[in-house]
Amino acid sequence: MGRIFGTDGVRGIANRDLTPELAFRLARAGAAVVAGKPDRRRPLVVGRDTRLSGTMLEAAVVAGVTSTGHDTLSLGVVPTPTVACVTVATGAAAGIMISASHNPIEDNGIKFFGPDGFKLTDAQESAIERALDDDAGIARATHAEVGIARSAHDLVEHYLASIVRGGADLSSLTVVVDAAFGAAYLVGPQALARLGATVEPLNARDDGARINVGCGSTDLSGVRDRVLELAAQRPNAHVLGVAFDGDADRALFVDETGATIDGDRMMLILARDKKRAGTLRGDTVVGTVMSNIGLERALRAEGIALARAAVGDRYVLEAMLAGAFGFGGEQSGHIIDLDRNTTGDGPGTAVALLSVVARERTTLHDLAAALVVAPQILVNVRTRNKQVLDDGAVRAAVERVERELGNSGRILVRPSGTEPLIRVMIEGDDPARIDRLANEVAEIVRTAAQIL
Repeated sequence: MGRIFGTDGVRGIANRDLTPELAFRLARAGAAVVAGKPDRRRPLVVGRDTRLSGTMLEAAVVAGVTSTGHDTLSLGVVPTPTVACVTVATGAAAGIMISASHNPIEDNGIKFFGPDGFKLTDAQESAIERALDDDAGIARATHAEVGIARSAHDLVEHYLASIVRGGADLSSLTVVVDAAFGAAYLVGPQALARLGATVEPLNARDDGARINVGCGSTDLSGVRDRVLELAAQRPNAHVLGVAFDGDADRALFVDETGATIDGDRMMLILARDKKRAGTLRGDTVVGTVMSNIGLERALRAEGIALARAAVGDRYVLEAMLAGAFGFGGEQSGHIIDLDRNTTGDGPGTAVALLSVVARERTTLHDLAAALVVAPQILVNVRTRNKQVLDDGAVRAAVERVERELGNSGRILVRPSGTEPLIRVMIEGDDPARIDRLANEVAEIVRTAAQIL
């Protein structure tokens, strides 16, 4: 079998690509590789989002794990960060989340967490894939050694307690919470209400047929409209909004004016707060190559460095661990704060960000104003030949633009991870200049692609 793990677990159309049979085998292989020898005191924690295929795949996963002699604890519908948190809090052998995050409703996925709450390394995923081809080598428990499946919805309290701990009094805020009909439909509103916020739930129901459909962090129009509507109805209220994706490992915000607060702005606000509290490790934030140069400038003004990783929260985490840093994230709203959790945590981020607003007695809009986004031009060149990036003319063009921009901008030329494209992105303060440069480089890439 070829590689089936992507950048965030195994995903595909449920019951076609990701079948119950594959889920069963993945669970057996994952239990053998990650959890090791069965221990009744250390079960595997299982969670899922609201997708219609979730119960089908959960049954297969639980059957696969228990067939190896491991016990399971099923949390039910919970955010992905809940599985990571509960795995660590209970001393479990591993965690398994069944979700396709922000993907369409027909998709589903399976991702694993180690006993330390971190997602698996490439080496561990490769070991699971090898075990899939050697199922006979994985034990099949019999008699009294067969694993036992239990439900443990009460363990979600570990997660709720962890994210509200240290949160500010939010009683001055009215928060529209768009749960995307997904995993945070209960936990998201509950966490903010516990801290005193007036919560206005939106799309906060267990409805897997509508998960991520025109709602949540993939479509902010609903939460934006509701924020502006409530602000007009309640002129003395402080109204803002938060939207989660399907598994709630990320969040985006809408400020008091209806403007979007993306991951770059969130990282600036939270990093600045951590710096002032003395808890920002290495005075460094780990972003990605897509983080706007405006974030880099705003952080520098606060005495904070920006380290860049490849796109993907797993690469952000790798860079954080390699540099002994504790905070990072992506524009998409994946924020990782190792002082709070081991993975992206939408509800946890909501508590943290809104707590800054409440403590500072200001607006989210004003807190985000320090980030002045630099204009950005993106030109796509259609080609399947990624080797074009090594072409001498292309490399020379990129170096020429770097010299011309100096400290006033930056260029990034990279292959798309999902389409047959080479993306040429340039940021700078002069829109006409960066438009000219981006198209010049794109033409050189296009010419090289035709020759190679």
